[in-house]
Amino acid sequence: MLFWAMATAMAALVALTLIMALRSGAGAGAADAAAADIAVYRDQLAEAERDLERGTLSPEEAQRLRNEIARRILAADRRAADGGASAGGGRLALPALAICLAAAAALAAYWRIGAPGYPDVPLSARIAAAEANRAARPSQADYLARLPAPALVSPDDPAEAALIERLRRAVAGRPDDLTGQELLAQNEARLGNLRPAAAAQARVVALKGGAATAQDFAALADYLVRAAEGYVSPEAEHAALEAFARDPANGTARFYLGLMEAQTGRPDRAFAVWRDLLESSPPEAPWVPVIRDRIGMLAAAAGVDYTPPEATRGPTAGDVAAAGGMAAGDRAAMIRGMVDGLEARLAAEGGTAEEWAQLLKALGVLGETERARRIWQEAQGVFAADPAALQTVAAAARGAGVAE
Repeated sequence: MLFWAMATAMAALVALTLIMALRSGAGAGAADAAAADIAVYRDQLAEAERDLERGTLSPEEAQRLRNEIARRILAADRRAADGGASAGGGRLALPALAICLAAAAALAAYWRIGAPGYPDVPLSARIAAAEANRAARPSQADYLARLPAPALVSPDDPAEAALIERLRRAVAGRPDDLTGQELLAQNEARLGNLRPAAAAQARVVALKGGAATAQDFAALADYLVRAAEGYVSPEAEHAALEAFARDPANGTARFYLGLMEAQTGRPDRAFAVWRDLLESSPPEAPWVPVIRDRIGMLAAAAGVDYTPPEATRGPTAGDVAAAGGMAAGDRAAMIRGMVDGLEARLAAEGGTAEEWAQLLKALGVLGETERARRIWQEAQGVFAADPAALQTVAAAARGAGVAE
């Protein structure tokens, strides 16, 4: 009740201050108007005297005019003396009512959507809540159970689809075949089948045991998080920690560990991890566009004034070509990060035909046909009035398999 008493008193004080200011302004305005009227009447009185002297007015007419002007001067003088209070009172009624209603509406709105009596949350309590939230996270399996199960994707090429199906059956029959599990994980990830890719990569890590590398665990963390649509489960965190323990410079592990801190309510830790990762990463690193998009909010939440390094312009043809010599999973991860950044920039700022072509080429390497088709359709509208530019983009669209 103390809060509401104070809030009501403050609202009333603000409303009263505004009303008094309006009244004062109205009074001053009325006084000024009365003074101006008096000056006019005095001029009229002087003009009447001049007319009498010139003979254009008779003495009787001049006297009547003097009496009328004197009456008007006295009335105006009374208005000036009382500050126009009687004249302005009626005009103040509506503004005063509006001010009172606004104050009452503010109190009612806070009653409805505010949080009166909500206690302050000290830093120690927030940290404790974040740790409790982290400990209470659902497992990978529990979280996936909340999501619709995606359909298994197979290659469009019948011959390649048959090979993938043979690989799936062979690995199912020989679960301890390390090479088969590695191939299956890479190919399922390439097709976007992230749940089976994560299962195969988990088997790879288990079969390698102590020989599992940082990259093995980083790939597992990547598949787990992407399968969960960005959620860092305890299993994904464990994989990222194992990768980090083996290689503290592993960017994938550091990215997902920072993401986990952000998701569990520790923006201070997330910002520290991501700032270091952003400033130490090459421009083509797949996590750079994501960090750039989010680090401003993290910095604000952490209470830090931070300006990230200057952004790059996106993947070049050389970047995409260089990715061809990488392992399938690494290549896809690298290109996907660059593609996301370039697509976001083209959507926000536009770009040249060559940049649109680069985006389509990268999507072709990733095998993201539907996404490439959407980009191609958008590009046709953007470059409809420039046949030469459209031809450049069309060549890349044909290479990505989305144009004739």
